Amino acid sequence: MRRPGLRDPEIDEVSAGLGSLASTCREYILDRVRFVPAFAPFHIRSRAQDTLSTNNMTICSGLGPCFLLVAVTLTLLIIQAQGITRHYDFNVQMANMTRLCRTKSIATVNGQFPGPEIIANEGDRVHVRVTNNIAHNMTIHWHGIRQLRTGWADGPAYITQCPIQTGQTYVYRFTVTGQRGTLWWHAHISWIRSTVYGAIVVLPKLGVPYPFPAPHKEIPVILGEWWAADTDDVMNQALKVGGAPNISDAYTINGLPGPLYNCSAKDTFKLTVMPGKTYLLRLVNAALNAELFFSVANHTLTVVEVDAVYVKPFTVETLFISPGQTTNVLLAAKPVDPSASFYMSVAPYSVVRPPAYFDNTTVSGILQYQNPGSPPSASTFHKDLPLFKPTLPLFNDTDFVTSFTTRLHSLATLQYPADVPRSVDRRFFFTIGLGTLPCPRKTTCQGLHGAKYAAAVNNVSLVLPSKALLQSHYTGKSRGVYESDFPAIPLSPFNYTGTPPNNTNLATGTRLLVLPYNTSVELVMQDTSVIGIESHPLHLHGYNFFVVGQGFGNYDSTTDPIKFNLVDPVERNTVSVPAGGWVAIRFLADNLGVWFMHCHFEVHSTWGLRMAWLVLDGSKPNEKLPPPPYDMPKC
Repeated sequence: MRRPGLRDPEIDEVSAGLGSLASTCREYILDRVRFVPAFAPFHIRSRAQDTLSTNNMTICSGLGPCFLLVAVTLTLLIIQAQGITRHYDFNVQMANMTRLCRTKSIATVNGQFPGPEIIANEGDRVHVRVTNNIAHNMTIHWHGIRQLRTGWADGPAYITQCPIQTGQTYVYRFTVTGQRGTLWWHAHISWIRSTVYGAIVVLPKLGVPYPFPAPHKEIPVILGEWWAADTDDVMNQALKVGGAPNISDAYTINGLPGPLYNCSAKDTFKLTVMPGKTYLLRLVNAALNAELFFSVANHTLTVVEVDAVYVKPFTVETLFISPGQTTNVLLAAKPVDPSASFYMSVAPYSVVRPPAYFDNTTVSGILQYQNPGSPPSASTFHKDLPLFKPTLPLFNDTDFVTSFTTRLHSLATLQYPADVPRSVDRRFFFTIGLGTLPCPRKTTCQGLHGAKYAAAVNNVSLVLPSKALLQSHYTGKSRGVYESDFPAIPLSPFNYTGTPPNNTNLATGTRLLVLPYNTSVELVMQDTSVIGIESHPLHLHGYNFFVVGQGFGNYDSTTDPIKFNLVDPVERNTVSVPAGGWVAIRFLADNLGVWFMHCHFEVHSTWGLRMAWLVLDGSKPNEKLPPPPYDMPKC
């Protein structure tokens, strides 16, 4: 199903012209369908015949217009097969927003919060012109886009690019390849992504249906966090004192905190549905530091896609979604007007940490029913109607989280295969967790035992360089920027989920892990209890991966691989390492360049829970990293 209203202006103009010719050319065109090139894909050639044979055309009265129609029709079919280029302008600017009875100036794109949607079909090229008009460096990351040979457009600051400085412009250029579903974009520098984010809607190629019943309507539902304070101030204060940052003041649904927060009833997301219709909710967790539960009272949700990959459908009352992840669900409205309204509620999941250490509040929007006889714009919310609330899991319900995540499976069909690597060239074992760094002299720190909190992968807390890693690699000028010796396994093994070691100090550095092109990789990520067990949503840029296994306790390299799912594992770009457990993923290193991998809890990433892979060029011409674009920002 094509999203209503998704039209390219050029296609609209062509379609209008076709309408005036269609009535004169049916027989002529039918006789000349053979002119569709033989090398055109079968589905294009057959669709040409289907399209022409079903239009109500009459015999052509003149050859000229019909030849034009043939040319235009073939042009449309080529666009359908090869995609088009979609252009967007992003003006990063400050805007005043009032939430929780307080007004503050926030960074936005085009003055919108959340920012504008990017809409494209699979196969389309996307060009986004980003102009930075705020007094802070800026980059945008297109979260989940594979960026095949377009690593210069990935967006993380000092990894693939230098930031866009105030007053400067950079055009991100990429192609949406082999993906369909929901992804998202966000700022990828400092904590500015708390307000600079939006949805990416990737529709199937024209004429290709969803592998599930077509919905009546599609609605992005973006979950976020709101701070009354400036988030950069929150981050900088935490880094200064070495302790945990202040928690957020509210969660939001599409930028709105809703009626459960003070002074926020008017700032409530409302979804109006028609009885008997089915709706596709495109969920995005854009929160900085919270994994979340989502539920709609007295309604079920059928999960059909995660991270822009279709999954075997299954139905739940509540779902779980980590920061960085996306989930598409079908919501079936009740067959008749229930004469009631329903909360759609979101609350956090957190393990071990006392509630005082995270925002343990609930945000709600309202699902309301429209009377079929009322116009769509009519307000249908009535305060006198019953308002039902969902029952959400407890904040630390790990059993629920495990049950939900283990139900996710790829479709694994001929059309949508699960191409999980069956053989493995390189195996890696990464510890993921928190630790400490020494407190600077003449400073009092609020971390464990008077130290500074930090975080690391394999005990290496990544220090961002002052030059972009990808540029340094491409120019061969890596000396003094990074080392190519990231450890493949922990240098000092210990009982990862047992009694914490006495030494909690971490090493620091900028060290990359180098892979030859097309290496098949198996990576096990193990949570640690050095500071305390905690789940960690890990995002890998530039790749999808298959989640082949997960468990609790210490990973056993002898017994655990026997249970790996190599048939229909879920494919995604962000996965949570279970608290006190491990997760195993596999992927093929077929995308050359430098690719960031980091915890999507912004606090942990800031503390250093991040690393980068360097995938070298292959031997063929199309396996080489192209040069940077002419407008690449400079440091």
